[in-house]
Amino acid sequence: MRLEEVMDEFRAVGALREGHFVLSSGLHSPVFLQKNLVFAHPERCERLCRALADKVRAEVGEVDIVVSPAMGGVIPGYETARQLGVAALYVERADGAFVLRRGFQLEPGQRVLMVEDIVTTGLSSRECIEAIRAAGGNVIAAACVVDRSNGEVDIGVPLVALARMKVPAYPADSLPPELAALPVEDPGSRRLKA
Repeated sequence: MRLEEVMDEFRAVGALREGHFVLSSGLHSPVFLQKNLVFAHPERCERLCRALADKVRAEVGEVDIVVSPAMGGVIPGYETARQLGVAALYVERADGAFVLRRGFQLEPGQRVLMVEDIVTTGLSSRECIEAIRAAGGNVIAAACVVDRSNGEVDIGVPLVALARMKVPAYPADSLPPELAALPVEDPGSRRLKA
């Protein structure tokens, strides 16, 4: 799948948004990919994750299990695992750190693929990989639907991205004037209050 085909899936459901957004990383960007609007449609999610699974097979080979970070990675992780014919687990935060819970376990020697939705700075990917390793997992690679860094981010393992694009992102104290002039939206989930 080419970048434009991936973006067409986002455009078709109004998930490719422009304005002034605070990303989960805390950075500000003129572009936001509202991936949950895409993942809400099983046929779109299946197309994207089938293409991602094909790319993983071609670049990494077979994997034994998929692990994703909750919440954003759960749906693409599950569907990519389904396309790969393997189980899908997820880590979630407990006391501020990702851990495997709910009876999930990794077996020694399993080839683990960490699957994310969107990668910008790679923070949640690195935290997820750290949790997988702490649980005894052997992370051979990571995969994501969209890499917003266009391959610049280093998460410590090879990153297979269905689509790569360079989307500008800025610290709050370094906004370009045209972005600073727009009202701020915070559509992510990391800062939601319980």
